[in-house]
Formats: sequence, structure tokens, C-alpha cells
Amino acid sequence: MSIQVKDVMGRVAITVRENASFADIVAAMKRYAVGAVTVIDADRRPVGIVSEDDLLLKEARPVRHPVPLFESRRRRQEHRKAAGVTAAQLMTTPAITVTPGTPVRDAARLMRDERIKQLPVIDPVTGRVSGTLHQRDVLRVFTRPAAELEAEINALLPDPAAFWVEIDGGVVHIRGTVEWSSQVVDLAAAIRRVEGVVDVVTDLSYDKEDLLIVPPLM
Repeated sequence: MSIQVKDVMGRVAITVRENASFADIVAAMKRYAVGAVTVIDADRRPVGIVSEDDLLLKEARPVRHPVPLFESRRRRQEHRKAAGVTAAQLMTTPAITVTPGTPVRDAARLMRDERIKQLPVIDPVTGRVSGTLHQRDVLRVFTRPAAELEAEINALLPDPAAFWVEIDGGVVHIRGTVEWSSQVVDLAAAIRRVEGVVDVVTDLSYDKEDLLIVPPLM
């Protein structure tokens, strides 16, 4: 079973309009205890994100006049944000989003690759914001009940009665015998893909060898 964003997302999205002031953004973050807000247009479609890091640039990187001509693109963006006073000027754009049907595994990978802590969730039809996915929401998949994990793992086994499975803190310990050596590799990989599994410790044996071993070149 693939857990989707809709299964763990927050149903409330903290948003501000493009013309929201610096002070309004800070107040919204403080009021709702969030580290970023989604900037939306008049149709409630996300156009960017303002994070605490964006706001801190005003203090950490004061505006200099004139701005050096040969600065990197990133430095120019930082100076632009440091001089910003509205959400449109402060935001990072475009907004990176997911839909309710996005697998949580894919959303987690997106967060890691983009180095962001939350994602606006948009309606796939209207494009409007319908919620927010935070890092803590993604981590909730690792709190699935052991019985739920075991049922999903058993569905992967050729004969569940022939295997011993124990789950402790998301770590799956499995012992048993399969017919082919390749099944040991495939079964361990399949169990690792189960949402909520932290690691797999196998003690699996096999009856027949079907993995080709190439001898080293002389």
C-alpha cells in the first residue's frame, strides 16, 4: 500500500497574499507557529513561499548601494529579498507543490532534494491550495502500528506461514526459506519499500541458486 499525501497532510494552509507586508508575514508565522507561509494570488493559487530564512536576509545581508555588478545570481536574489517589503518581493518562486495523490515517499524525496521543510498541497483540478505537508507529517508514516506493517509484509510472502516475522521500532526481522536465491534479494527490497519500514534484517535461506556470479578477470 502506498501512503499518499492526503493520508498525512495538514488540512489547513497558512497563506498570505502577494501584497502582504513584512510585518504581516512575521505575525502569521508567529500566530500559527510555522516556519514558512505560502504566497497565493487572487485565485488562491500558490505563486511562491516565504520562509524564515527569506526574512532573516533583511538582518543578515543588509542592502548595499550600489550592488556589485558581477555578483552571482544567488547573491542578487538575496539582496533583492533583503530589500523586499512585501510577500511578492520576499518570496522564493516558483512554489514547489504536491497534490493529495502524490505518494509520501515522492514528497519526502522532493523535500530532501529541494532542502525545504514544507510543501503546499494543491487541488489537481483547480490548482488552489488545499493544505500543507510538513516534514513532521512525512515522519508519521514511521509510526504505523506493527500489526498493520506485518499484514502488508505478509501479503508479499509466498507462504506467510513458512516465515517468522518480527517488527521492532519499524525494523523488520524475517527468517525463512525461499526457493531461489534471487527471491532473497527481491523480498528484502520489497519489504524495504513498505511505507513505515525503517530497515530490514534478513535471515533467509534458499534451495536453488539462480544468481549469476561472474568470475574476476585474470
